[in-house]
Amino acid sequence: MLDLRILATSDLHSNILAWDYHANRASHQVGLARVASLIRIARAEQPQNLLFDNGDFLHGTALGDFVAETTPVVRSGRPLRTHPMIAAMNALQYDAGALGNHEFGHGLGFLRRSLLAAQFPFVCSNLYFKPSRAKPLTAPYLLLDRTLKDRAGQAHKLRIAVMGFLPPQTMLWEHRYLKSRASVEDIISSARGLVPLLRNMGADLVIALSHSGIGSAQRVQGAENASSMLASIEGIDAIVAGHTHLVFPSDTEHEIHGKPVVMPGFHGSHLGLIDLQLQKDASGWRVAEFQTEVRPIARRRVSMGRIEPLVADDEDIAALARPSHQILLERSEARLGVTPIPLNSFFSTVADGAALRLVARAQARYVAEALKGQPQAALPLLSAVAPFKSGGRGGPENYTDLAVGPLRLRHVNDLYVHPNSIAALQVSGEDVALWLERSVSLYHQIKPGAQDAVLLDPSFPSFNFDVIDGVTYQIDLSQPARFDTMGAVVNAQARRICDLRYQGAPIDAAQKFILATNSYRAAGGIGFAGASFSRIIYDAPVSNREVLADFLRAGEAPLADDMRPRWGFVPMPSTSVIFDSAPEAVEHLAEVPHLRIEPLEIQCSGFRRFRLRLG
Repeated sequence: MLDLRILATSDLHSNILAWDYHANRASHQVGLARVASLIRIARAEQPQNLLFDNGDFLHGTALGDFVAETTPVVRSGRPLRTHPMIAAMNALQYDAGALGNHEFGHGLGFLRRSLLAAQFPFVCSNLYFKPSRAKPLTAPYLLLDRTLKDRAGQAHKLRIAVMGFLPPQTMLWEHRYLKSRASVEDIISSARGLVPLLRNMGADLVIALSHSGIGSAQRVQGAENASSMLASIEGIDAIVAGHTHLVFPSDTEHEIHGKPVVMPGFHGSHLGLIDLQLQKDASGWRVAEFQTEVRPIARRRVSMGRIEPLVADDEDIAALARPSHQILLERSEARLGVTPIPLNSFFSTVADGAALRLVARAQARYVAEALKGQPQAALPLLSAVAPFKSGGRGGPENYTDLAVGPLRLRHVNDLYVHPNSIAALQVSGEDVALWLERSVSLYHQIKPGAQDAVLLDPSFPSFNFDVIDGVTYQIDLSQPARFDTMGAVVNAQARRICDLRYQGAPIDAAQKFILATNSYRAAGGIGFAGASFSRIIYDAPVSNREVLADFLRAGEAPLADDMRPRWGFVPMPSTSVIFDSAPEAVEHLAEVPHLRIEPLEIQCSGFRRFRLRLG
């Protein structure tokens, strides 16, 4: 019997230090420097190990953006300094890494230069570059030859094959950089073609680094989340999943199709472990037994709801990021403007709010300026925004909370988390209505007269809950949702959006609008009506964050006298619902005086529960 431990990280998103750049404070819940301590412990327990990263490691924090914007490049095309995330992964001696969809966010040039400094290989098995258009970024597969000892101390040579997979939707999300250069193919088709080849090349073990969620076990061509389908393919021995920022195994599930699978959270929240016991028979080495585990860097005390660390920073890893970190902190204090009212997201899924309205107005002004002199400039202009920080998987700390006073550069990242670029679509009135229907699928159907019914679907990410500035509407919670969490139609006749109006007049289905949004939404939409390349009328490499920062520099600010709600719920007499928010939300109830919200107890999850009376 031979023992091999697989260690895995995923969706680090350039979180090296235990620091929340949005709130400008230390955080016990993030950081490769914390995971590094778990890695060292796990290696000491089992010296025969492999360490992999499953993608989305380079991009996603203010630190990652800062490095991308400030790293000088010499004439040879090489950066003058190594990206601190790559430096940290080199120091930890990763055996291999896969690409995630967010790796492309700063362009192919920056990605290619960053990978040049890596002292370990990267793999991507379903990304195909067109001949003469661009050189491949990575190998399509890896063959790692290792000598391992069995329990009797006898040495054996093993060939371990590694595949890596991107969601096919990466072509939509990063079309600006990939559309004329490459294609991203279906995960399952690519794997089925590759596994026999790897076995024929002498692979004793095949590991899939799947930057893809668990997903359905049923075959779906082009599925974004295909790790469950991947586990059903004969010849694959173990899978590292990711992309959806979840944790696997869970209390109730420990394997998929009899295969070991781990998904190690996000931002460095967990380390994934797969312990394999390999046995050799006439056909070669096979997995006789396995155990899977995810080890957290912190835990929440049930009694207090507070986070406490389980490990400290690995100082050698933390030191690699501190120079850039300190410069960034100084730069992020630059003052852009001022807010006369609080800006937060505590009630953003149940009420209209100033924070989202500010972002929407910044987008609209930018698009209006960009379209001046164009035929579309005469069309009504709307702006779609979503509450990126609204609890959920990020916990009760995952909210925007800006007090009255100065607005600084770091606050822009807090108000607009994702590094999207600005875009605009031409849509119809019916598209607007369906866009909103897609968004309000966030809510459970509520039976009239129900008491304390759960309002929010926890599987629906808040970044898909768009509100649209420029129109008014109401939401009828007694109706079923038209769409599921992934944007597929499940009730074609359902309509929750009522009394949809523009400038006080009902919107006609054929009426034309310009909708300001972001590049991610405009390119594909994930079920949002009218979101497609053919509808894009404006698309520029200017981030939504830059748009917001310029808006504030120009002296614009949230308007305290312009807080009439754009949307709300259709009244339901004698009906109440419950939802969770941050404990601090109770201090901001005066900001939603039109709603009958009552604070309840703090949950063991750390969230405070609230009751909303709909009558």
